[in-house]
Amino acid sequence: MIGILGWISFIIFFLLFTFLGFYGARWRRGDLSKLHEWALAGRRLGAFLAWFLIGADVYTAYTFVAVPSGMFASGALYFYAVPYVATTFMVAMITMPRLWQWSREKGYVTAADMVEDRFKSKLLAGLVAVTGIVAELPYIALQIVGMQAVLGVMLLGITSNVKLVSDVALTVSFIILAAFTFTSGLRGATLGAVLKDILIFISVISLIIIIPLKFGGFSSAFNEAQSFASALSAKHITWLSTGITYLKPLPALEAGYTTLWIGSTFALFLYPHSINGSLSASGKKQLALSDAFLPIYGIGLALLALLGLLAYSDKAAMSLLSKFPLSSMGIYSIPALAVSSLPDWFAGVVLLGIFVGGLVPAAIMAIAQANLLTRNIIKPIKPEIKPETETKISKWASVIFKFIALGFVFVVPATYAIQLQLLGGIIILQTLPPVFLGLVTNKFNKYALMAGLISGTASGIYLIEVANKFGPLSTSLYRLGGYLIWIGIIALAINLAVAVIFSLPKMLKK
Repeated sequence: MIGILGWISFIIFFLLFTFLGFYGARWRRGDLSKLHEWALAGRRLGAFLAWFLIGADVYTAYTFVAVPSGMFASGALYFYAVPYVATTFMVAMITMPRLWQWSREKGYVTAADMVEDRFKSKLLAGLVAVTGIVAELPYIALQIVGMQAVLGVMLLGITSNVKLVSDVALTVSFIILAAFTFTSGLRGATLGAVLKDILIFISVISLIIIIPLKFGGFSSAFNEAQSFASALSAKHITWLSTGITYLKPLPALEAGYTTLWIGSTFALFLYPHSINGSLSASGKKQLALSDAFLPIYGIGLALLALLGLLAYSDKAAMSLLSKFPLSSMGIYSIPALAVSSLPDWFAGVVLLGIFVGGLVPAAIMAIAQANLLTRNIIKPIKPEIKPETETKISKWASVIFKFIALGFVFVVPATYAIQLQLLGGIIILQTLPPVFLGLVTNKFNKYALMAGLISGTASGIYLIEVANKFGPLSTSLYRLGGYLIWIGIIALAINLAVAVIFSLPKMLKK
């Protein structure tokens, strides 16, 4: 729990965030009855703002709750997130400027628009849209888990019914988010992203300096963490070593680590929210420049991942964490470190940064889902729909999608919240052939691409159920040929095999 000063600073900055969200409707005024104005901020974001916005797509609850929690629970396996963030921006540099240029020339709002035009198939575009909408739901749910973690730590000792009060606060926050998203669209999310990222960078820098200094450096802090974990006989910990070896996965997990890294590299910029952020840039050069600076976010992610381990070194933080069930302890690690290590007023600022770090991406994701619904599912069925009606449907759909995502929170044990993002990754990775390969060639048969997408998605969902014995998700790795492999890669291989084999007649045809 935090004191009164912490609550005051939290509330003040939340009110500032809310103001910026609603002010977005007046900022760089445009006709918000037009979809490209509401959903893409009129395609007028410069390199600096695009950097903040796309960074908000990356720096989500995945970064400051899910990855540290995975490190807390299972150690080095989840450090895959660091090289993945470094290499995924290479993919963005290659693909997003090309997609942006086509989108500006032909009026695309979604990647599915490009797929429809490239392969002359509304049905294929609709399947890509449905896949994108479904893949975003567990990712939005992950943002909710991160927000729950903040509220859980803040409410400790204040009320005996933490869950009820937390749920009420979360609901109120989502109503506010839905209201300003409806009103301001991507403009409000962009202004919120600027505030959120400033707070997060301040938080990361502060924590990564203060925590190790308590123990005389990283080496001493790691040794302290090992001693504490050993004393607890924490059976859920798969690492017990010192120093840099914390970051080296066990031999049995090396294949899982590598496939998580490679698969996630290609998945991130297939997500509709990442594409939506990219298409909002004002120019091709501005987008490329913002992508070039995005690896800076990877530095912060690496430091936060380390803090997931260093939580064991801080006895005050572990005392707070011990008040939560073992199955959910990990998601509270960063909020607990903030409360135990920082002055109350500053802890409130840090916790607010983490809290809105879930709200902002949730807004962008819901906008991207709404775009897909109206442009690639409803409009092909009702082509006579007016632009104003199209925008109105998108606004209401963005509200509905946020609350649908709440249901996914109950699927995964909280400490393994990262599995929500990995589940979304397995699903969205199946759109790689029509989207990324579609940027290079249109030689694939459209029916082959449909069959591949369906085969990959179905096999991915089935394998993740088998890997978890048809119970709550705690892993996304499947044993194949003696190696643990990320299921997203296996499903994509099936997808590509189907797409290529059934496209061969068209590819070989002169």
